Amino acid sequence: MTDDPEDLAGLRDEIDRVGRSAAKRFDPGAGAMLIAVAVLAILVSLVLPWVDEDTGLRVLFGEAPAMPKVFSYAVLVAGVLFPAVTLAVRRWALAWLSALASFAASVSGVLSIWMTQTTTGHQPGPGPGAGLVVAVIAIVVLLVKWLKIAASRPALQ
Repeated sequence: MTDDPEDLAGLRDEIDRVGRSAAKRFDPGAGAMLIAVAVLAILVSLVLPWVDEDTGLRVLFGEAPAMPKVFSYAVLVAGVLFPAVTLAVRRWALAWLSALASFAASVSGVLSIWMTQTTTGHQPGPGPGAGLVVAVIAIVVLLVKWLKIAASRPALQ
């Protein structure tokens, strides 16, 4: 084995590159299972009633005159698309993006529940269906999990 300074410098550069690449990735550990269960709950909630007898898919496709249309788009993006991409790529920036998107979807979901309970008259609204409640709970679980993952990034050295 030679002690050529050029070989050692090249090896040091390669080790530094691998270290920088590893620092950009996260390992969700057992949290990936909880994320997968929450995504599955969101997908199941889309076939359950959200408002009266209208399912989440009918709300999503605009076939139902329901109010939580914005939440249906938000939950599909922040609750299904972003977690799939983030778990596949495992980058810290995407974990933060998923956390922020989950926060926005959570706010939209809580407002959707509130809007289904209120009307402009004196009569109460139809109220949220089981699917809407399950979707809001699942997106809040995703919010907590993504915040925990994103905030666990170790300090760069």
